[in-house]
Amino acid sequence: MISLRKITLENRREVFKLEVADDQRRFVASNLSSVASCYVLATNGGSPLPFAIYDDEQIVGFVMIVYGITGYELPKIANNNYCILRLMIDKRYQNQGYGRKAMEKTLEFIRTFPVGHAQYCWIAYDSNNIVAKKLYESFGFRDNGEICENEPVTVLEL
Repeated sequence: MISLRKITLENRREVFKLEVADDQRRFVASNLSSVASCYVLATNGGSPLPFAIYDDEQIVGFVMIVYGITGYELPKIANNNYCILRLMIDKRYQNQGYGRKAMEKTLEFIRTFPVGHAQYCWIAYDSNNIVAKKLYESFGFRDNGEICENEPVTVLEL
């Protein structure tokens, strides 16, 4: 059973140790960097929601959701909408369906509107990351023509 859990003093080191495969490192920041970004965003008016992704009691990944402003170069779609800023599955658990299950659980959580109501969820992704693009499209995300920090923006109506 996949679940999203808060990052705590007890699980933070496990979160920081998670890594993607070597050929994927160019697509996603480290989890330590992402958690540090959460602090910066939170202290500057943002609403970051970082979670460890668990399969029962085993940590398998990390996701970082942001509502509204992100403090980065912003596409127009960012205003009052959710962004999945990071999603990663540890290299030991890839190709086992965890990415799909994590995305399902993440979108289920977003649709509870934990920080505020939104019409869309958006993701900026590296256009060379074909696996991620296919995953997003399988959930109904579609590129909207915007570019965020040199990455295409894909959008899902909630």
